[in-house]
Amino acid sequence: MNIADKYEAVIGLEVHAQLQTNSKLFCGDSIAFGAAPNTHVSPITLGHPGTLPKTNKKAIEYAIKMGLACNCEIEKDNYFARKNYFYPDLPKGYQISQHTTPICKGGFVTITINGTEKNIQLNRIHLEEDAGKSIHDIYDDYTCIDLNRAGTPLIEIVTEPCLQSSEEAYQYVGELRRLVRWLNICDGNMEEGSLRCDANVSIRLKGEKKLGVKVEVKNLNSIRNIKKAIDVEIERMIHLAENGGIITQQTRSFDATNDTTFSILDKEEANDYRYFADPDLAPFHLTAPFIQKIQTSLPALPQQLSKKYQNELGLSEYDASQLCDEKSTSDYFQSTIQFTNNYKAVANWILGPIRNYLNEANASFETIALLPETLADLIKLIEDGKVNFSVASSKILPVLMKENKSPITIAQELNILQVSDTNELENWVNQAIASMPEKVNEYKKGKKGLIGLFVGEVKKLSKGKADPKIVTTLLEQKLNQS
Repeated sequence: MNIADKYEAVIGLEVHAQLQTNSKLFCGDSIAFGAAPNTHVSPITLGHPGTLPKTNKKAIEYAIKMGLACNCEIEKDNYFARKNYFYPDLPKGYQISQHTTPICKGGFVTITINGTEKNIQLNRIHLEEDAGKSIHDIYDDYTCIDLNRAGTPLIEIVTEPCLQSSEEAYQYVGELRRLVRWLNICDGNMEEGSLRCDANVSIRLKGEKKLGVKVEVKNLNSIRNIKKAIDVEIERMIHLAENGGIITQQTRSFDATNDTTFSILDKEEANDYRYFADPDLAPFHLTAPFIQKIQTSLPALPQQLSKKYQNELGLSEYDASQLCDEKSTSDYFQSTIQFTNNYKAVANWILGPIRNYLNEANASFETIALLPETLADLIKLIEDGKVNFSVASSKILPVLMKENKSPITIAQELNILQVSDTNELENWVNQAIASMPEKVNEYKKGKKGLIGLFVGEVKKLSKGKADPKIVTTLLEQKLNQS
């Protein structure tokens, strides 16, 4: 028996998502990324005595949006609390948070593991302000502090300790990232720190009910690193347990350069942050009509749309999930099928040539120049046998991406409309057969797969204009003649 099979992991995740408001949670300072250090600050951000914060209404709306998308109960009576601890990039010496009274309670996020759906249970989603940023790699003897980020609105999404593997964690954070981007409340950019994850990991013998000692792995900055760090930590804990070591409650960090975790803080007991209601911020009450208005504004969510595409439009699970990976992709698909019912062809174009073109141009479906109705016209051109897919994707599409013309006009200008005139086709077919007498003999001896070689030759002779279906029929007729 594998030693690892004796144990099971218990994992809980805390994901911080920076909200895409224009200003900070309690003042009007910009939250735009990439500004010169300490330029998006004011007396409120800097925690000057006598300054009074004011709550950002848009941040509250965004938190409710996420809560509704995650099947949470929305708390109507809310207040902010002070979480007291000292850190160099926390200007006030405390953080304003909602930890004790979360705006969203319970809920779940559905993931799919090995073809089976699983609901990852949430404990809460709450609002809080971000701290600043400590920079350690500019000077050897000093730490630099950039307070631009201080006060940026965050939601913290906290699961129950219900995940059982790194793969579940990987899928869950991927789904969260898709959701916040779908709702347009966070850009989900983990490299810039707008989505960050802390993983609480423990192990226990299989069948054991009591939770093991928890280790927190902080500030994981990519979905891939979340998976790696959890695997590394589970392996470290099992090794300790099997060799008589003691697993201690710690905060650890993950080194992606060598796939190891290392201790940054030992915790003998939980910190006491001395929460109390912030006296400078009035409690706020959410009315049922206010919540209902946000509920009504929610778009159809990706998992709902994916099932609709499969069940109602007949798309494969792969195509449906790919179309629902980004909201702009799904929106473009839905706009295009207003003009054609060839849903599979639309999916093939969007997930194939169009996406490839956009990737190469560093563009997206949000800025695409190709109108949905024009794509439908291009698909109709292929259905009518006037061009084939290869010619349409390689010659017509690049023009459509730059010019607002009809596909038929481009095909005429490029002289690539498919020829279906039998006399002209027969001439090319005869030339192809005459140019390969040895292959003709092989075909007649049973190598029927060579038909593709002859079709390709006709394609060359016709410069792509020959209708391949008619060509194939003509070739078979002529080659099968005794």
